Amino acid sequence: MSFPDLVPDLSARLPALRGRLIANQPLADLTWFRVGGPAQLLFTPADEADLAYFLKGLPADIPVTVIGLGSNLIVRDGGVPGVVIRLGRGFADIAVEEGHRLRAGTAVPDVKLARAAADAGIDGLAFYRGIPGGLGGALRMNAGAHGGETRDCLIEARAVDRAGNIHVLANADFGFHYRHSDAPADFIFTSALYQGRPGDPATILAEMDRITQAREASQPIREKTGGSTFKNPPGHKAWQLVDAAGCRGLTVGAAQVSPMHCNFLINTGGASAADIEGLGEEVRRRVKAQSGVELEWEIKRIGVAA
Repeated sequence: MSFPDLVPDLSARLPALRGRLIANQPLADLTWFRVGGPAQLLFTPADEADLAYFLKGLPADIPVTVIGLGSNLIVRDGGVPGVVIRLGRGFADIAVEEGHRLRAGTAVPDVKLARAAADAGIDGLAFYRGIPGGLGGALRMNAGAHGGETRDCLIEARAVDRAGNIHVLANADFGFHYRHSDAPADFIFTSALYQGRPGDPATILAEMDRITQAREASQPIREKTGGSTFKNPPGHKAWQLVDAAGCRGLTVGAAQVSPMHCNFLINTGGASAADIEGLGEEVRRRVKAQSGVELEWEIKRIGVAA
């Protein structure tokens, strides 16, 4: 599917823009599932000021979608209308600050933040080693693993809204709860400040190694996957519900419920986004029929069907 080219009009409208605009950019290679159609326009801003300038000048009727490292994402086969924003090198710095704090751009991978904290002798962030993806997505969904959550260590974050205004949100402003925050949907997070505690680098690195080994032993991390598919419902574990409904190994086209961990969907090769999303919906249907529990997607799904 090909969309009308937005680049000429926006380039003329925004002469001081420093970031990169690409029309009809395929997105499949930017996601871990390796599926999906193109972005009508992919914008990679140079820095926070460039992002704010772009959003301030962007016509209000053009939709905006933000993606990160694509680890927890299905891009539908028809692609994504409007502008897709992906933060890059201008949002990838990490700085150690006094008081066992780290300030990082939201394009930083979660695992890289964990490593930087360990190297600096800052404890309390090792759990990020077990989370695929980047810090922007972690802020949006209160990402957590291995006994830690984003809300446990976040002090504040900076964001740009759809009108190009810059905001600073304290931890309490997020309204964090399980795998979700109540931050305004149009906020694009640009950086965050984290609080840790004194720790021994060798001990922290040993904990990160333990987390790595636990993931490799229990999750299909070497497959084309999207991480945890469904949120754990109150009082339940999603994978147990999926397993009890007989869905382990279930397939739709070339999409499969992982035999290793059945809260993971995998692209066994040549799956479409429709295969993967359709498989997830079939799992939801079977779980509801078997247990009465309605599973909620944890994976973000964007775009239009082919």
